[in-house]
Amino acid sequence: MGILYGMVARGLVVLAEFSAIQGNASVIAKQILNKINQGTDNYIDSNVSFSHDRYVFHVKRTDGLTVLCMADDAFGRRIPFAFLEDIHTRFVKTYARAILSAPAYAMNDEFSRILNQQMDYYSNDPNADRCNRLKGEMTQVRTIMIDNIEKVLERGGRLEMLVEKTSAMNNNAIRFKSQSRRYKNNLWWRNVRLTVALILIFVIVIYIMLAFICHGPLLASCWR
Repeated sequence: MGILYGMVARGLVVLAEFSAIQGNASVIAKQILNKINQGTDNYIDSNVSFSHDRYVFHVKRTDGLTVLCMADDAFGRRIPFAFLEDIHTRFVKTYARAILSAPAYAMNDEFSRILNQQMDYYSNDPNADRCNRLKGEMTQVRTIMIDNIEKVLERGGRLEMLVEKTSAMNNNAIRFKSQSRRYKNNLWWRNVRLTVALILIFVIVIYIMLAFICHGPLLASCWR
């Protein structure tokens, strides 16, 4: 459903309008114009809404220019008033000072197409709802931030794992160095003991040979 009717007026003078449905929307809109222009200053800015059956007429008055639309009552107020703001800006930018003296329906042939176009946009395009668009952008930014945080945490976990592996390698290197030093010392002492044992064996063999040659353990004949 969305926005079904749009109008731009100066006081009671309708300058342009467009209706997407058959019905009496134009008649009711003019009745609302009469109502809001009775006994009030036409140059008082205001935003008001009027309910009629299952529709709501939203009205924006700024500097004597009235922009009005009819929307389904379930469509809310935010998007219709965003539509009215957009139409007001476009109308003033397009016609400027000509608005002050233009006769009834002077801009209807050209601007009714713009009303039709913008009514369709604000009724059907999700990007027309600025609030929801901002929420979507915020959700997207939040998703990106969460992904970045997860990547940082994952990277941090990998760094922590790398630190643990590096620490383990350092500990293993220290342990290997200590074991190598202990093995080297053990090997040195083994060589010392082996050398001493060989010297003792050599001395004993020489002593036995001398004892045999000298006819006794005291080597008496060899001292003479």
